[in-house]
Amino acid sequence: MDNTDNLKNSINDASGKLAKLGTELAKIKFSYKVEEKASKDYWMKRMNEFKNHNDKSLEYYNQVHAMMNLVNKEESQMFLLRISKFRQLGLELLEIMQKIKDNPSITDPKDKQQSQWSKEIKNNLNEQSGKCLNHERDMNQTFRDFYQNQLKQILDS
Repeated sequence: MDNTDNLKNSINDASGKLAKLGTELAKIKFSYKVEEKASKDYWMKRMNEFKNHNDKSLEYYNQVHAMMNLVNKEESQMFLLRISKFRQLGLELLEIMQKIKDNPSITDPKDKQQSQWSKEIKNNLNEQSGKCLNHERDMNQTFRDFYQNQLKQILDS
């Protein structure tokens, strides 16, 4: 067996693991959409759902990195930086969610006299959720482009 066959086998193995993780991630069905619920239980559940999504996503993206590393070390290192940024954004989102969980009235849509602090936290939540969503989209697009431009050629040869 030559190096090309070994590389194809390695890519196929990594691809299988990636498909499995992708299926598990799809089952989680997490949405970054922010809902204005003023319940401590809701925010605790929301944080747990996000942690579950984030952990599985990190597993998925680490597998993407491993697959990319088989073909292009430089691009895989750039993707590793994106994973690090994804982790950082997730931790920041969890911090904001924790503040809301500790004081759920922050998100009460009926409270017309919210403090500046409450408004800032709500805005931060929306902003951070958007950043996380967009970063995840960018990572997925980066991998799709990499797959189309590099992995597909190897697998088709």
